[in-house]
Amino acid sequence: MPTVFTVNLTAPLLLLLLWATHPTMATNWLSLARLPRSRPVSGAAPCARLRGLTPGQVGVCRARGEVMESVRKAAEMVIEECQHQFRNRRWNCSTTSRGINVFGRVMNQGTREAAFVHALSSAAVAVAVTRACTRGELDRCGCDRKVRGVSPEGFQWSGCSDNLSYGVAFSQTFVDEPERAKGVSAGRPLMNLHNNEAGRKAILHNMQVECKCHGVSGSCELRTCWKVMPPFRRVGVVLKERFDGATEVRLTRIGSRTALLPRDPQVKPPAARDLLYLTPSPDFCHLDPDNGIPGTAGRRCNGTSRLAPDGCELVCCGPGYRAGRAEVVQRCSCKFSWCCSVRCQQCKNTVTIHTCRV
Repeated sequence: MPTVFTVNLTAPLLLLLLWATHPTMATNWLSLARLPRSRPVSGAAPCARLRGLTPGQVGVCRARGEVMESVRKAAEMVIEECQHQFRNRRWNCSTTSRGINVFGRVMNQGTREAAFVHALSSAAVAVAVTRACTRGELDRCGCDRKVRGVSPEGFQWSGCSDNLSYGVAFSQTFVDEPERAKGVSAGRPLMNLHNNEAGRKAILHNMQVECKCHGVSGSCELRTCWKVMPPFRRVGVVLKERFDGATEVRLTRIGSRTALLPRDPQVKPPAARDLLYLTPSPDFCHLDPDNGIPGTAGRRCNGTSRLAPDGCELVCCGPGYRAGRAEVVQRCSCKFSWCCSVRCQQCKNTVTIHTCRV
């Protein structure tokens, strides 16, 4: 069923003020990825010194310190996966050289890129914390023992199912805290909360089942199975598809309430798993250091494809592109050696490389 977030509008002036001044602090915790591994991320004193955390997140850090190493890992996962999914797009999740806003001020705008980062971030925290539960790294959680009995397919639920409910609950507590702490929700907080939940649902709706056979001589007279999360790469792919089909919405007043509804009245309201955004994206073509946009000058592109997202005509914008020759070293003449390795030679080849003009 489609979902619509609503809020009572009792203070219009305050709502407008929040709309205009709402800082994008919600994803600043991603700056934890920049901390050296030797620096602690839990304990009263270390938590207070973690730049990028809101006061409420500092409180979570102090109360749930054992989970914070998983949060740091989640921040690393977000940056890596975002850059993989957008490696061939104009906006390629490039990071700033310093500061707590890892992806730059472009995240301050309610664009579909911000929607994707919020969804991916909430999913990453849920995944990282759930993995830690399964591995026995956290005292307060472990395997999901509620998955028991015989399935409709006839196999026996057993083993160590991923405790996704714990990971999701922590993600809601930590990632959603900056929005919920405001008390009154404007368009951007509502957008963030919706996309945060969409990220977590991308895990839930792609859970997998792993099984082990039991029986004489390896027969499968009895199967025991357990639930596992999808690989995070799969979550990234799902959210990238949602990004491409994201819905532009606007804050709409309905009586004494407000809701995020499609800007185009012909478009159906977004479902809970859909991404939504408030503001059209910039073109990302030109260098804009203030907003963390590197532009596309000098970027490599695909000169053999016109319509693909990595095609030079799309990536390079107005200045066009140029072709050049370069010598690359590649593996070749690979042979399997018993047992068990593959040995290859190093071959030099000359290839054509296309780059966007400056």
